[in-house]
Amino acid sequence: MSGLVNVLVLGAVITAVVVRQCSARQISDDRRWWILPGVLLVLSVREPGPVDPRHAALSTAVLGAEPAVGLVTGAGWGWTTRLWREADGSLRGKGTKATVFVWAGGLVLRAALYGAAALMGMDQGSAALLSALAVTLAARGGVLMWRAGRMDPAYGGSVGGMMPRPAWKDRV
Repeated sequence: MSGLVNVLVLGAVITAVVVRQCSARQISDDRRWWILPGVLLVLSVREPGPVDPRHAALSTAVLGAEPAVGLVTGAGWGWTTRLWREADGSLRGKGTKATVFVWAGGLVLRAALYGAAALMGMDQGSAALLSALAVTLAARGGVLMWRAGRMDPAYGGSVGGMMPRPAWKDRV
């Protein structure tokens, strides 16, 4: 039952993320972007036996490679997302064609890791995949928040607590 629950959670998260990525969405700065990755990481840690005892070194390498692929994919996803400010000052973001290529590349790398591990006869649980998705979402959120903090505010407001730029004024 635990494996089925993990697959359902993973499918729901991926579906929600892809649907949200395909449309322009408001990006909030409420500092809660890490909650979903944290929950996924807890789910991956509670998974019994993430390391195959028959192939301890290889399964540890795969377990370490999955989050590394997730980190690269999430950072690439965050960097390829188009960000802009609306007239009301709200921050918006939408994935670009490059984002699709980053996602596809990450999926190909994960499939290659899974295939290589399967060819070596290693038993694989969902812990590596859940941790990779958690790292992907955390890296994306971190990059987006960093990029958003560096963007100029609408109408000369403050950015991240820094002093606002003086607004341009007409001389009469």
